[in-house]
Amino acid sequence: MNSMRAIAVTQFLPTSDPRSMVDIELPVPAPGPRDLRVRVEAVSVNPVDTKVRSRAGSMPGDPRVLGYDAAGVVDAVGTDVSGFQPGDRVFYSGSIVRSGTNAQFHLVDERIVARMPQTLDFAQAAALPLTAITAWELLFERIGLDPDGASRGKSILVLGAAGGVGSILLQLSRRAGLVTIATASRAESRAHAIAHGAAHMIDHSQPLLAQLQALGFDGVDVVANLVDTDGYWDQCAEVVKPQGRIGLIVGSKTALPLEPLKNKSVGVAWEMMFTRSEYQTPDMDQQGRLLARVADLVDRGELQSTLTETLTPINAANLRLAHARSESGRTLGKLVIAGWNS
Repeated sequence: MNSMRAIAVTQFLPTSDPRSMVDIELPVPAPGPRDLRVRVEAVSVNPVDTKVRSRAGSMPGDPRVLGYDAAGVVDAVGTDVSGFQPGDRVFYSGSIVRSGTNAQFHLVDERIVARMPQTLDFAQAAALPLTAITAWELLFERIGLDPDGASRGKSILVLGAAGGVGSILLQLSRRAGLVTIATASRAESRAHAIAHGAAHMIDHSQPLLAQLQALGFDGVDVVANLVDTDGYWDQCAEVVKPQGRIGLIVGSKTALPLEPLKNKSVGVAWEMMFTRSEYQTPDMDQQGRLLARVADLVDRGELQSTLTETLTPINAANLRLAHARSESGRTLGKLVIAGWNS
C-alpha cells in the first residue's frame, strides 16, 4: 500500500462547514529510528484537537492531520526500536509537534506508547491515553500525591469532573484514597461524576466555599481545576487550605494574581501532557511506563474506560461531528471514532 486515507484541516471554519475537515489521500509514512508505524483502529477527540484546529487559519492550503489519542496495531518499526514488534496492539497519545492520528497509519515514538489493556477493545482503549496521562501526571507528579494510598484522607475538589480528564482523575483519586468532591450543574453530569468516583457533589454555578462548608469541609487540600483557570481562580484561592496545592490544565488568558496564595504557602502546578514529547525530555519514556501502569490497572478492574459514545467510521463527517460535540462543552467522558470503511 503506497497511500492511505486521512482527515485534514487547511483553514479554520465552523464544523457545520464541510470544508472544515476533509477526507484526503496521503503517502504511507516511513518510520524513523525510534518510531512505530501504527495501523490506527480508533481515535478520540479532546479539547486540544479543537484548539489546534482553531489555529488552522495561519496555514492556508497546507493540509494538517490532527488527532492525538489512538489505539491500533503496530505495522512496522524503526531501526532502533527495542520494545515493540509488528502485531502488537498499542495505545498512546502522540506528539503535538508531529502529524496526528486521524489517518490509517501513524508514526509515534516508541517511548510514549504502551500495549493496550487486554480487556478492552480498540474504541475503549482509545478513550484513555491523553486523559489518563494528564490526570496521572497532574495528581502524582506535579502535585505530588501518592497513587497507592500514602496520601489517603486528603481532600480534593475537582472542577470539570464529568469531562474526559475528570472521569479518569476521579477514578485515580478514589483509588489513591482521596476524599473526592466534584462539581457539576446538570443532573447527567452529577450522575456521571458519582459513577466515576465522586464521594460528594457541589454545583460550580454557585459559590464553592459555602457549599463545601455545608458538607462539613472548611477547605480542601487540593483543587484540580480542569475547566476554567481564569473564571475560578479567586474561588480556588479561597477554598484551598494552607500548604495546599492548585492543579491547572487550561491556559490562562490573564496574569494570575499569586499574592493571595502567599500567606497560605499554596503551590500552583501546571500540567501539559505533551511536554515530554515536545521537548524530548530525558524522562520521555516515563509516559510509556505510565500508560503500561494504567493498562495493568484496567485489566485488574481498578480503572475503567471513560468511553461514552462511539462513531463509525473514521472520516471527515464524523470528526466534524465529534469536534462540534467537544466545542459544546457538554460532553460526558470520551467520544471515540472507530474503524475505516473497506
